[in-house]
Amino acid sequence: MMNDLEQLEAAVNVSHPLSEDRYELALAYIDRERYSEAIAQLDAILVMSRNHVNALYSRSIAHMSSGHYRQAGNDLLRVVTLDRAFLPAYKSLGYIQLTLGKEEAAVKTLQKAIAIDPDYVDAYCVLSDAFMDLGRNDEALEMINKALELDPEGEEPHCKMAMYCLARGDFKRLRAEQEILQRLNPDLAGQIGSLFFEQ
Repeated sequence: MMNDLEQLEAAVNVSHPLSEDRYELALAYIDRERYSEAIAQLDAILVMSRNHVNALYSRSIAHMSSGHYRQAGNDLLRVVTLDRAFLPAYKSLGYIQLTLGKEEAAVKTLQKAIAIDPDYVDAYCVLSDAFMDLGRNDEALEMINKALELDPEGEEPHCKMAMYCLARGDFKRLRAEQEILQRLNPDLAGQIGSLFFEQ
């Protein structure tokens, strides 16, 4: 009896190159961290439909996950050109620009995302990292506080606040964040505790 992945692979072998099965198979490969196979399927879709926004975005995720940041960035630039409201593409592009040491470009990209949706928490979180890298600590804190205001129970905003407190040497606030993270991300809370607070 075939599993779900084998069924998708069999369906793709007999279907049209632009079938939904091929895209679903690519996503299944990404879920299983089989990035080169995912990219091959997405390449086949993009040969037939070079402006397939979801295939471009998914290929960027596969490239990013396998450490090919420039290829991922190129795909993401195409995504935001084709669909100017595709918020996750801005966030991912900003992250890649930051990873490649292009902090100012990352700030501009993430500010575009916030201009489209002022409630987009993920953009504030990545933007805080960009400001920290630029030494603009007050602006980084402002972005983290905005993320926390929008998502007070969100794991990512609290992780960013913990990292900010650590970078600034604010161990009192770090302790408070560590206690909140006990609920949201016990592994990170445990690491913070064992490194900075436990005897």
